[in-house]
Amino acid sequence: MVKFLKPGKAVIVLQGRYAGRKAVIIRNFDDGTRDRAYGHCLVAGIKKYPSKVIKKDSAKKTAKKSRVKTFVKVVNYRHLMPTRYTLDVDLKDVVTPDCLQSKDKKVTAAKETKKRLEERFKTGKNRWFFTKLRF
Repeated sequence: MVKFLKPGKAVIVLQGRYAGRKAVIIRNFDDGTRDRAYGHCLVAGIKKYPSKVIKKDSAKKTAKKSRVKTFVKVVNYRHLMPTRYTLDVDLKDVVTPDCLQSKDKKVTAAKETKKRLEERFKTGKNRWFFTKLRF
């Protein structure tokens, strides 16, 4: 079988708290691990999408509307829907499997992810990734 769930692939989370949210695969575990015997992957996604920015907004309001909230999670392959899009944001050094072991490591990883995704949003690349599925 061809492996198409690779790092950098944009996916949609189908189950759980973040159902309907877009995420990007950071690392995949096709054969599973000792504690998770099924195929799963580490994803970083958008919890809250940026709002629409219009021309008459002030710089302060534009900055506020451009904010993104993120999440970091391990998800079963069956709870993901792959898309044709890829995201070339380098999050591999920030989000690691051991960052999910404690709350403070997870929070710092989410903050760094937020910073990098906001930079990507401001450049204007990957516009599809930063829009809601339905609005």
